[in-house]
This record gives sequence, structure tokens and C-alpha cells, in this order.
Amino acid sequence: MPKTAAVRFRAMGAALLAIFVVALLPAAQFEARAQAQVIKVPPGNRNATQPEIPSGAVSRTRATNGSFQGKYEKIRDLIGSNRELQARIKASAARFGIAPVHIVGALVGEHTYNVDALDYLQSYIVKAASYLKAGIEFAYDGEQVTDFVRRPQFAPCSKFADSYRLWACREDIWKTRFAGKTVDGKSWPADRFGRVFFQPLYAGQTFGLGQLNPLAALSVTDYVNRVTGAPLLTADKPGKVYETIMDPDSTLDYMAALIRVSIDSYRSIAGLDISGNPGITATLYNLGDVVERAEAARAKRVSEPGSLPQENYYGWLVNDKLSELQALVR
Repeated sequence: MPKTAAVRFRAMGAALLAIFVVALLPAAQFEARAQAQVIKVPPGNRNATQPEIPSGAVSRTRATNGSFQGKYEKIRDLIGSNRELQARIKASAARFGIAPVHIVGALVGEHTYNVDALDYLQSYIVKAASYLKAGIEFAYDGEQVTDFVRRPQFAPCSKFADSYRLWACREDIWKTRFAGKTVDGKSWPADRFGRVFFQPLYAGQTFGLGQLNPLAALSVTDYVNRVTGAPLLTADKPGKVYETIMDPDSTLDYMAALIRVSIDSYRSIAGLDISGNPGITATLYNLGDVVERAEAARAKRVSEPGSLPQENYYGWLVNDKLSELQALVR
């Protein structure tokens, strides 16, 4: 295994260890230990003005004759007017030990810059049922992903029992050994693992209330299973994966799990407590690659002591509207 990959997997081990520590230690004891080791990232934006919004988000919004402000107000009002949704957000946040506003921030960011929120939660439930019956496959050019990851190149990943490190290892092998290369006479796209194998309906898109992608859901399925008892997701049942990320009840737990992994990764890898800054957790929800970003934050702190993570355009909006968003789930 390449040295850089080995370093990353050790870091992922530390991140997952933090998750297990949370589950085993009393909350007060864990917090006391954590506070002695980490720097708390203060609330608010580090940037005085909003970072540039990507052209893709701009074009998607223009295509529907909408505006970012209009889309923001739609998802804000959907949450604010729906007591059932508010209760679901609070319940998922409580199960994973995070403030509900972290979930609200991710929802607002996704539906402001990605897609419009559907008017009714029932619309997501109907879509979830349709995906379950759609005969979807996680495959590329006739090769199922479950067969693909049995190739010998993926052997180093077999030592990982937890889904987060297992899929992260597979994604790293894809990047270094397959993406943009010809292997065993077959050419592979120079694209992300998730886009190539896991989004057969609309390549590059995310789905449901939480705008999750299937690979993200698979990466935390055992964590969600441990906390909630929900059935484990597997790559050989893609319809069930899509149904899960489309259903508002289950997708909120997966959102909460991903946000908690971000918080614990930054604490254990970078020595930074981001739990009090929903703009940063929203940024990480938007960008992904949390372990790599935590490693980069740690390296930057070595070269620039006192440096703190910065929000992107998506997280900036969340922090800018924070008091309004907190009121939705107070």
C-alpha cells in the first residue's frame, strides 16, 4: 500500500476510534478529556463576505428561473412550518449527540445551492418507494461494484471491518490504481468512484431531503445500525440504498451520522472542536473527504499556529443565517 494511503488509513482509524469512545464513555467524562486536547473553533464566519458560489449552483438556479434567496426561504419555511419534521430533526440529532442546527444547516445549504425543496415530505416518501422498485444497479460497463472490489488491488481494504474505513480505502484504491487508467485491458473514467459506480440514475447527483449520495450512506451504515438498529445497507441492494436516502425518517439519521463523523474526525485528527460552528460542519457536509480535510487542517496548524478552518460559500450562508436557523429547532 502507498505510504500516503497508509497514513490516511491510520488517521481514519483515529477518527473511528473517537466515535467508539463517544459510545463507551459517559458524556461528561468524554468532554472533559476532549477539552484538554483540542481547540474550540468559535462560532461565526472567518470570511467577511461570502466566498464565490460555484458556476454549477448558479446555472442550476437560473435554469429554474429561481434565486438563491427564494430557495433559501423555501427550505427555511418548510422546516419552520412542519412540526413533524422539526421533531424528526431533533430526534436524529439527539441520537448522534449533535445540536439540531447542524442538520438544519446541511438541509438549508443543500436546498439553497443544490435543488429546490419539495413542498411536502410525502413527496420524498413516494419517490423513495419508486426507487426501491426501479431495478437499479451499482455497476459500470457491465461490472457490478461488488465484483469490482473483489479485484486483487483492493486486498489491503479487507482488514477494515467498519464501513467508513472500508469504503474510504476502496475509494483511495480507485483514485490511485484505476481512475483515468487502463487496467487489465479496460479503460476507467478519470472521475470519482461514487460517480462511476454509485449514481446510475443521474451521474453526479445526490438524492432526497438530505441530498445524500449512495456511497456516503454506505460509509456510515454500520454506525447508523449501532446507534438506531436500522438494517445495514449493502452495495448489492442498491434499491434499498436509494429508498433509505430518499425517506425523510432514515435520511436524517444518516445526515446526523455523517455530521458526527466530521466533528469527531476534526477533534481526533486536527485537534479542533467544530461542534459549535454549524457553518463548518455544513461546509464539510457539502465537500466530503472529511479525513483528508482534517489532515490538511492539522498540517496547516503546524505551519500556521492558530489557524482555524474556514467555511465555504455554503457554510457561510449557514453561519450568516444562524440565529434564524436555530429558532427553527429551538
